Amino acid sequence: MGPGKSESTNVAADDGDVRIPGHIDWNAINWGQVDKTVRRLQVRIVKAQREGRYGKVKALSRILTRSFCGRAMAVRRVTENRGKKTAGVDGVLWNQPRSKADAIQGLDPGRYRAKPLRRVYIPKSNGKLRPLGIPTMRDRAMQALFLLALDPVAECRADTVSFGFRRKRSAADAVEQGFQVLSRGRSAHWVLEGDIKGCFDNISHDWMLKNVPMDKRILRQWLKAGYLEEGAFFDTDAGTPQGGIISPVLANMALDGLERLLFDTFMRRGRKQEKPAFGSRRLPQCPKVHLVRYADDFIITGESKDLLADEVMPLVRDFLSERGLTLSEEKTAITPIESGFDFLGFNFRKYNGKLLIKPSKKSVGRVLRKIRDIVRDNKAVPAHVLVDKLNPVLRGWANYHRHVISAETFKGIGHQVWRALWNWARRRHPRKGGRWVCKKYFTSRQGRNWVFFGKEPDGVVRYLYLIDTTSTSRHTSLKLDAHPYDPVWDVYFAIRDGKEMAGAIHLSFEVRMLWKRQQGICPHCRRPLGGINEWGAFRRDADSHHAVRRKDGGDDALDSLRLMHATCHRQHHALEPR
Repeated sequence: MGPGKSESTNVAADDGDVRIPGHIDWNAINWGQVDKTVRRLQVRIVKAQREGRYGKVKALSRILTRSFCGRAMAVRRVTENRGKKTAGVDGVLWNQPRSKADAIQGLDPGRYRAKPLRRVYIPKSNGKLRPLGIPTMRDRAMQALFLLALDPVAECRADTVSFGFRRKRSAADAVEQGFQVLSRGRSAHWVLEGDIKGCFDNISHDWMLKNVPMDKRILRQWLKAGYLEEGAFFDTDAGTPQGGIISPVLANMALDGLERLLFDTFMRRGRKQEKPAFGSRRLPQCPKVHLVRYADDFIITGESKDLLADEVMPLVRDFLSERGLTLSEEKTAITPIESGFDFLGFNFRKYNGKLLIKPSKKSVGRVLRKIRDIVRDNKAVPAHVLVDKLNPVLRGWANYHRHVISAETFKGIGHQVWRALWNWARRRHPRKGGRWVCKKYFTSRQGRNWVFFGKEPDGVVRYLYLIDTTSTSRHTSLKLDAHPYDPVWDVYFAIRDGKEMAGAIHLSFEVRMLWKRQQGICPHCRRPLGGINEWGAFRRDADSHHAVRRKDGGDDALDSLRLMHATCHRQHHALEPR
C-alpha cells in the first residue's frame, strides 16, 4: 500500500460517516451540522496545503466532494442563488424539495458527464455583447461541490493583493489598497492600467489542466463541454465559461503569481528586504512597484514611465502569454498620477501632491442614465412603485461609492434625480399647477423639503432615498494575510462583518438592527448569517421570520422579527404544525 492510499484511509476514519443516506427529506436536513462538517474539512485542507502535504489535500478533497454534507451544500447553493430560475440546455430546474433531495442523491462525481452550455449574450457598458454560458443545474451543482474543496487551496496560493471574486474581499478593499500605495509623498508617480483581453474566454486549457489541483477528468469535462447556440453545437478550445460557478476561481488561479514575480524581479532595488518565510502569505512590498488586482483589472505602480514600459510590461506580457492571455491594447495605458486614472468606477488623481479618490465620470453617467431610463419607462405607474424601483439603485450606488470623496457627487446626482421626478410628475398632470403637483408628490421629512413620496393602497408611505444625505467614511483596510478558512481569523472577520453591516446603507434598517441583535447568528441553525460580501447573504439568501405568526396575532414590529437564512426559514415553516 502506497503512502497516498494509507493517508486517504486515515482521513476517512477521522471524519466518520460521509455516506449518502438512502432517503433524504430536504426539509429535515440539519444545516448546522452540514456547515460544521464542511467547514472542518476545509480547515484541514488549508492546514495540509500550508504544510506541503499535497497527498493529504487530495484525500481530504475527495472525501469532501463525495460526502453527503458537501453535496447538500452544493445543491443548496445553486437552488438559492440568483440563477435558480434559469435552466440550462436540458430545461431542468430544482425548485421543489423532492427534486432537491433527488439532486443530492444523483450528484455522483464517479458517474458524472458534463453537458454543453447554453450560450446567451448580455450587453456591456461599451455597447458590445459579452458571451455568457449557462450550465445545467447538475453541472452547476457539481462545480459548487468541487469549489468547496478547491477554494481553500486557491486562497492559500492567491496573491495577497488580489481582491476580486474572493470571500471576505470586495472592490472597496482594492480601492483602499490603491490608496495605500499611491497616497504617500514618496509613492510612485506612474501607473500601468492593465486590462486582459477576453480573460475568461482565452485562458489556456493546457495550463489549467496542468496547474489547477483538482480532479482532471472533471475539470477537462467542464473546459471541453462546448456550447449550444441557436441549435448548433460549438467546441471550446480555450477559456472557462463566464456563468459557471467555479469560473471566477479558475481565472483567479491563472492570474495568481504576478505579485510574487514582480517582487522577485524588483526586490533588489532600493532598500534591502528579507525574503518572506516559506508558506507566508504576506509579501514585503517592492520599492514603488506595487500590484493591485481585482479579477482581470489591475494596476501596477512604478517610479518612472520607462520602468513600466520597458521592464514591467514585458514581464506582465510574458506572464500572461504562458496562460494564453494578452493585454488589451485599447484599455492598457501608462498614466502619470497627476493626470489621474479610472479603476473600478473610481478616479484616482493627485492634486498638488495630495491623492483624491472620487467616483469616476463614467460611473456617474451610467447611474444617471439608469435612473432616467427607469423614470422614462414607468410613466404611468403609481408613485410608490417608482420609489421602489429607484431606491435600490440609489442606495446601492451610494453604498459602493461612500468610502471615497463623493459628497459633491451625491449632491449633483440628487439634483438630477429631482429634476427627472419633477418632469415625471408635471407630465402626468399637464393641467395642474406647480403647487398642486408639489403637494401631491413631494413633502417635507426630517428637515428636508422636496422629498418625493408615494402611498401604497393600504396607506403605507414610501419615500425616495435622498442620496445627498449619504454619509461618507473611510473604508477599513483589510489585513492582507487574513484567511477566511483559517479559524485564527474568525474573530477578526466577525468584527469586520459587524462594522460593515452597521454602515451598509443599501440594506434596510430592520435587517441591520436584526443582524446586530442576533450578533450575526441564524436562530434556527446557529450558523453565521455572513456579511455583505458573502454570496447570497441578505440579497438572495436571508429572510425575516415572524416569531409569532401573523394569523396568531403577530405583527411586523422589530421585536417580532428574526433574521434567518432563506433555507432555514422555509425549513422552519415546513416543519411547524399547521
